[in-house]
This record gives sequence, C-alpha cells and structure tokens, in this order.
Amino acid sequence: MPSLPAPGVDRRLFLTSLLGVTAAGLTGLTGCAGSASADSEGASTAPLATKVPAGTSLKIASFQNAQQLQFRLAELGDPPFKISNWLNIGAGPDVINAFRAKSLDLANNAGIPPIQAYYQGFDAKIVAINITRRPNYLFATKPGSDIRSVEDFRGRRLAFSQGQAQGVVLLRALKKAGLKYDEVELVPLTSNQFLTALQSGQVDIAPLGNTQAPAYLTQYGSKGARTITTDVVDLLNLLWAPVPVLNDPAKAAAIAAYIPLWARSQVWTYENPDVWNQEFYVKTQNLTLAQAQAITELANKPLFPPSWDEAIKWEQETADLLAEGGFVNQFDVGELFDHRFEGIAAKSVPAEYRK
Repeated sequence: MPSLPAPGVDRRLFLTSLLGVTAAGLTGLTGCAGSASADSEGASTAPLATKVPAGTSLKIASFQNAQQLQFRLAELGDPPFKISNWLNIGAGPDVINAFRAKSLDLANNAGIPPIQAYYQGFDAKIVAINITRRPNYLFATKPGSDIRSVEDFRGRRLAFSQGQAQGVVLLRALKKAGLKYDEVELVPLTSNQFLTALQSGQVDIAPLGNTQAPAYLTQYGSKGARTITTDVVDLLNLLWAPVPVLNDPAKAAAIAAYIPLWARSQVWTYENPDVWNQEFYVKTQNLTLAQAQAITELANKPLFPPSWDEAIKWEQETADLLAEGGFVNQFDVGELFDHRFEGIAAKSVPAEYRK
C-alpha cells in the first residue's frame, strides 16, 4: 500500500495513485495542474435568469439518498425544474469523475474537492455555502491500538484521502499537534476504504465521520479500538457545479432555484432530529435509535453566510496547507467561487440561520 512519497519523488505520482489517474493521462494532468483546463470555455458572469425555462433538468448528488428524503419529509414541494436523476454519490473523487463524465450537474461536498478539481485542471465553481462550526470527524484507531492522542500519531500509518474532507482534517490536526508530514506515514485511500483498512490493521488511524463511529465502536470497541476526538473543524459544507453547467443559462437558473430548497432542507433536518433519526438513521442506515441520537446531538446548526469572505479565507488556508505539503500548486482560491449565487441561501432561511 503506497505511503507518502520520499523526498525527490514527484507528488503528482502520489496524487495519481490516490485518484486512479492513468499513466497516459499524467502528462495532461501535469500540464494543467494548478490552472484552468486547456478546454475551458470561461466562467459566465451573465446575470442569473429570474425564471427557470420550461424543460430544464438537473442531475443532483444525494449521498445515501438523504437529500430527496429531506425534501420529502420537509414537504418543500416540487422545484421549478425536473430532477432527472438523484445520484447516490458523495466522495469528492467520485463527484469529480461524475462531473467529468457529464453524469452529474450539482453536488454537495466539503471544501477540499473543489481545490482538488482545480489542481486536476477541471473547471467547477462553488455556488452555496453552509458554515460548519463543530467537528464532523474524529479519529478511529485499529483494534488493539495503544494510540490515545494526535501526538501519538508520530511514526504511525494514517489513512489519508487527499481529495476529501477527511484529508484536510487530518492535515490540520497534524499541524496543530506540531507533527510534520515526514514524521508519519500517509497511506493514500478514499474514505470508503477506511473501515476495511482499520479492521485489517493496514492503517493505525483513520478519520471517520461522526455518523460512522458508533457502528465501528460497537463492532470493534471490545477488541481495543477507540476514538480520539479533535476540535479541528472542516468549515465548509457547499454546493458546487461544473463551469459548463453554470454557463448554461437554464441550468444556472435551476441551480439558483434549488439552493433555497437545499438550505431549507438543512434547517428542517436540524429542527426535526426525532423524525430524522427514525426515517434516515434507523430505517435506512440500520442504526439503533440510541446511535442515531448520539449522532444528531453532535449535529451542526446550519449557517448560511450572506457574505462568503470567511469561506474564501478558510478555503485559501486549506489550499495553502496542501501546497506546503507539495500536494497541489499554490493558487488564488477566489477563482473557485461563482459570486452570482452569493447570498441566495442566506435570504431563504430565518435570520437565526444566517451567519
């Protein structure tokens, strides 16, 4: 299993091992990394249409089918466009691949996938922001581990997903603990491989979502597995879309109409934890009610900022952190935001949910 490359090794090769980029495509990746793609048509600055044209449709990501369930339970009504497909897709690398294949128009991710897409030369823009103030992740140890703090990560094998939120949480936690990259072994995996790697002992530590930890501890806590909490926050929960989609006036108008529904669905879920626990966690994720309640007790209050200044600052810090480690080239993250959509989410929710 590959680990962090030794000094002198091209980290783009490390990146391709993680994301599955073929050797034939390496030259193209290297040529466009850290810049707009060669076939970019440029991002539109045209004002958004006030009405969605008839016949417009969007293909929207809905990881674990949660988004359409939120829409149904919150009784938000039908959007003024057709949702031609809800795709059960969530991991950043998978979203980027779906964007490339033109099988997906809009996705919900953390802050790091747009940075990764830019590094790969794929043009996409952020269109909505939900600020996260409480940690969504913690660190889980393999069974039988003696690790009890982040400081104990020195010399250990750490599951690392460069293109996902879990990756940046790990890097920020290492930096806060004063650990350098060459003091640990970063094992490149995607998040859906983390549990298997922990269970088999291929890694000592993996970042897990708060939703994953209860089931893992139920199965492996008696065998010496434990969790280590962190106060590192992955600040951004966002919507983003490929530039060609945003350059289509009809689809851009549909996205603008979708954002308020998305924001209200997050508010509804936060305000109705008992219903969400039963309908989602118990009925679809097979968790016990107690496990579901433990998860929702950690839930973040959704906050939709009228201004994206804080989000841009945090995104720049994240990109700079990755650049310091040689994982991406340094760039101005302002290019990742489509300001035509700024404030739409905030205007659609009560004042207490505006940052």
